[in-house]
Amino acid sequence: MNKNTTICNENTFSKVYNEHSQAIWRFIFFKCGDKAQAEDLVQDAFVKLWQNCAKVPVDKAKSFLYTITNNAFLNEVAHKKVVLKHAKNKPNSIENQSPQFLMEEKQFQKKLQDAIARLSEAQRTAFLLNRIEGKKYKEIAEILDISVKAVEKRMSLALKTLREEIGSI
Repeated sequence: MNKNTTICNENTFSKVYNEHSQAIWRFIFFKCGDKAQAEDLVQDAFVKLWQNCAKVPVDKAKSFLYTITNNAFLNEVAHKKVVLKHAKNKPNSIENQSPQFLMEEKQFQKKLQDAIARLSEAQRTAFLLNRIEGKKYKEIAEILDISVKAVEKRMSLALKTLREEIGSI
């Protein structure tokens, strides 16, 4: 395939799929250890590649697929950590909490999860890596292969959006 060939061509897309799908599947399977999850992540990455076929040159398709798959996996891990952290922090005894308090807490959690889900993928990834994983901006920059300034911008926009939607965080 030459560099100028568009991935939007079905034959080219099929060639990219045939060349890279198994290696990407193995890469993500080794990270997650779940065959079904790995298949879903790879399938989603190829869907995103097709949706962005005009923007991704053929010679960048492989790195695009690895990046998308890895980021999707990190997002899933971060989401699971949020759920586990919330479950762990939830008090064992709710006897002293009124039904109204419990309902408001549940509504707030839903509002927070929805607000995080509405962030752009870039903002959400940076936010979750920082606030859930506890990563420093420099570490996030290395993971995402971007500058520290880009991480700062993503975090600033994510926090601004979340503040507007649910109040101060």
